[in-house]
Amino acid sequence: MAEPPPFTGPAAGISVTTGKLNAVLIDDSGAVAASHGAVLDPSAESMPQMLELVRAIGPEFGEYRALGIAVPGLINRRTNRVEFSAEFPEHSRMDIVGEMAEAAHVQCVIENDANAAGYGEFRFGAGRGANELFYATLGKGIGGCFIFGGEIWRGGSGFAGEFGYITINSDGMRLEDVASGSNIVRRTLGRIHQDSTSVLSKLDEQAITITDIVGAARNEDDFALLMLERTGLYVGSAIASVINLLNIELILIGGEIMGAGPVMLEAIKRRAREFSFGPSFSNTRIAAGELGGEAAAIGAAIIAAESISQDRYPSASGV
Repeated sequence: MAEPPPFTGPAAGISVTTGKLNAVLIDDSGAVAASHGAVLDPSAESMPQMLELVRAIGPEFGEYRALGIAVPGLINRRTNRVEFSAEFPEHSRMDIVGEMAEAAHVQCVIENDANAAGYGEFRFGAGRGANELFYATLGKGIGGCFIFGGEIWRGGSGFAGEFGYITINSDGMRLEDVASGSNIVRRTLGRIHQDSTSVLSKLDEQAITITDIVGAARNEDDFALLMLERTGLYVGSAIASVINLLNIELILIGGEIMGAGPVMLEAIKRRAREFSFGPSFSNTRIAAGELGGEAAAIGAAIIAAESISQDRYPSASGV
């Protein structure tokens, strides 16, 4: 295994998700020294809200040497910009790195949110000590991150890890079509009238979110548990493809949906075992991530500090 570079902090990371901004400060040991969250108003421009967060954390975080930004979407490593984002289409027209670096007065790096979360788990989470791993994040969208030789593997054009696009049946249905947050809500609403005992049946159907379903499952609501168990079976089918192709040592699963407890992980393992080549499955460990909702921000901070130390991204300047 190639030893990862030494981490020198402090460094800050920000993750951008629908409805929320999350910032963390990482010290030299990789521990979270401070954190700061803010609501992201979806009806307003995202960039001014991101800049406001950077300015807000200044007094609280103090001086830090690098800033990482984790965003949903494909990142063009040559331009250090967002190539495409389904959740934030406007990001492809913005110089996020330049504007954030100017506001923070430090060098800045931008990274795909799944890659950032996976690298955070690899360096200071459930993936510590692994030779290689695959990380999948399950939330509003579905993403993936491969790490080989201590580094994120990006593929030929930098867009590797689009886990949600794996087809899981002969009709071409993609994992994203059934296991992303919005599609779990859609599937739940399609069956909700079949279980009047569920707490979800008492809610306004138009307002039900994936957070409601995860919370109900955490409180052992049978209907919510059933819906997430079935989701785990879909995810396990896709995980089996990763195992069969790569015979990978460690698979970590993170994201909001994993907050429901063991139901998802157990269903994923069960289906992955069923559809995997036996010897490969027996040498693969499947586990939940440890860093929770801060994984992407933590990973972004680590990537920024390491990238700037090694001058990997010359365009990461902007100050």
